[in-house]
Amino acid sequence: MNNMKKLPDTEFEIMKVVWANKPPITTNMVMEQLGNERGWKAPTVISLMLRLVEKGFLRTEKNGKERIYFPLVGKEDYLEFETGNFMKQYHENSFLSLVNTLYDGKKLNDSDIDELMKWVKERR
Repeated sequence: MNNMKKLPDTEFEIMKVVWANKPPITTNMVMEQLGNERGWKAPTVISLMLRLVEKGFLRTEKNGKERIYFPLVGKEDYLEFETGNFMKQYHENSFLSLVNTLYDGKKLNDSDIDELMKWVKERR
């Protein structure tokens, strides 16, 4: 999907439920796994899912009285898109800038740094 756009948080939450389940997905599944916890009513979930259809993230079919949904965008593809935008917008595509920000903000502990060192060594 070349014209992928950033999703609002609510739509991203729905996609996380979609990605966590084997397709097809129903609005009832989303209500059980997210909507009730958020205090959303069924029409809200239906509306959010239809927005995701319009944006090309989901495909929908009628199955009897119920609508079923299938993901058209994979989780990895979306995370790659979002991470790329974040890196460009906030860190001028500099991995070092990102790591420095995490380190200076005390978000990285020694174990995180050890993991990062191991990751770098494995890829060299």
